[in-house]
Amino acid sequence: MARIELDLAHAYKPNPQRDEDYALLPLKMDFVDGGAYALLGPSGCGKTTMLNIISGLVTPSHGTVKFDGKDVTALSPQQRNIAQVFQFPVIYDTMTVAENLAFPLRNRGVAPERIKQRVGVIAEMLEMSAQLDMRAAGLAADAKQKISLGRGLVREDVSAVLFDEPLTVIDPHLKWQLRRKLKQIHHELKLTLIYVTHDQVEALTFADQVVVMTRGRAVQVGSATELFERPQHTFVGHFIGSPGMNFLPAALVPNAPAGATALGIRPEYVTLAATNVAGTVHGVVTQAQDIGTYWLVTARVDAGQVVRARISPEHAVPKVGDAVWLGIVGGHTCYYNNEELVA
Repeated sequence: MARIELDLAHAYKPNPQRDEDYALLPLKMDFVDGGAYALLGPSGCGKTTMLNIISGLVTPSHGTVKFDGKDVTALSPQQRNIAQVFQFPVIYDTMTVAENLAFPLRNRGVAPERIKQRVGVIAEMLEMSAQLDMRAAGLAADAKQKISLGRGLVREDVSAVLFDEPLTVIDPHLKWQLRRKLKQIHHELKLTLIYVTHDQVEALTFADQVVVMTRGRAVQVGSATELFERPQHTFVGHFIGSPGMNFLPAALVPNAPAGATALGIRPEYVTLAATNVAGTVHGVVTQAQDIGTYWLVTARVDAGQVVRARISPEHAVPKVGDAVWLGIVGGHTCYYNNEELVA
């Protein structure tokens, strides 16, 4: 495995002048040896570009890529010793499952006994031991993608294994199982894994550290807890959570930090108050949805913004049209200036 260091920017067009000209704005980032990372963000944010730069499929227009301190910017994926798993299965239909899993090892001259042992280990991890002698052509799409995952994981000598939205073609029922399986495989094999996705559940389930990206920028790197509790950028607050963070003018509350123009609070931490007390805003309920384990109450406050609150069914739930006082200031409230978190 390798420690990966990025110090680069990338533009697909020559002579970039504005931020909009870059697929990846200037960034410095390290991926530690043996870490599990997710690159998370909407389509077009730069996450696949970053992955392809790490793998060597794309050469950055500015800067360097280093593996364990060695500059590999000009090296191919083969020279970097990278395994990459793509969105759609890349397998040989005429081969059996075992032959597909063994192929990367045979290509590198690994001893037959070691190949057999390694294929057995990976097949067991992917719960494919009973399918080893089946031809890949007759398998369902999710089984083929499991083979593709296995081909990426079977080598022990790779610098890193890179995944580009590998569960897109997987049946939704099996996605959760495979995410958990990848997490287990990471803990057992100690591989450096980097996983691209637009799905926050996939990212937060799989990765120890999530890189949240928007408009060619990596706006925060952190654990699931850090991204949820202390979004460093308003985009992270919006993107992480269901629903995302509420944002209101900081002027609505007294004693906001100097320079703060907005406050953010998760729906989970908005409270219902009986009266106008410190840290509350007045609103009128516009919607109350029974989600099962909680009620999602939406209110329009006097400033004109919408505030959402997750309310336990154990509490009295206000009805549409009710006037409410919403507690928005507390230990979980965050403050922002120019989209960045105020300390």
